[in-house]
Amino acid sequence: MGHVYKVVELVGSSSTSIEDAISMAISRASETLRNLRWFEVLHTRGNIEDDQAVQFQVTLRVGFTLEES
Repeated sequence: MGHVYKVVELVGSSSTSIEDAISMAISRASETLRNLRWFEVLHTRGNIEDDQAVQFQVTLRVGFTLEES
């Protein structure tokens, strides 16, 4: 039998890296959502101060399977 997925959009941020922003968003989502299965990066952006990247922000689409009834 196939899976049915629910999709939500998240925005993660980090002062370290894009990868850390992704991990932070997924980690936080896993506190309230079950059965997380995949993610897709939609947008990447950041803040610049004194000619340096100081903040990374990533918009993700995250899919999770719905529980069987």
